[in-house]
Amino acid sequence: PCKWSRWPGSPNARMYSWGSCTWRLSTPTCGPCVGSRGKPGRDGLFRYMWGIVKNNRSHLYRINGIEDHVHLVTSLHPTVRLADFIKDLKTGSSKWIKEERLFSEFDHWQDGYAAFTHSIGEKNALIEYVKNQEEHHRIRSFTEELIRLLEEAGIEYDPKYLA
Repeated sequence: PCKWSRWPGSPNARMYSWGSCTWRLSTPTCGPCVGSRGKPGRDGLFRYMWGIVKNNRSHLYRINGIEDHVHLVTSLHPTVRLADFIKDLKTGSSKWIKEERLFSEFDHWQDGYAAFTHSIGEKNALIEYVKNQEEHHRIRSFTEELIRLLEEAGIEYDPKYLA
């Protein structure tokens, strides 16, 4: 069963959240520039992005990715607008990557993003899905993964915008 929980530190006792969201950010070329497991900088990038999530009074359940994209399973604070949250993630992490000179191939995050909402009952499965990115990307490409997620969510798309 779902539990309603009040956001910690919320001045308004009527602000509640029970869901989680999955965010997917990718690079424009979808090329290998973010770093893979064991490469210097990758864990630092994930920690930095976690800090951005916390600064937005939101909760990170899991972050992971491969060389061309990053997945986050989060729940947003009710006062945080999705577009502002994504903007903070993209601009903050891009600036940090460049300042730290972590990934020489990285220029910027791709325009746009994919965001999906999920019920709390799906949280554990989502965490496992994000945790096992390297494993399932041995079988499925970035574009194949996105198409599957869009179709599962019943979202219409134009394939020309997925490349």
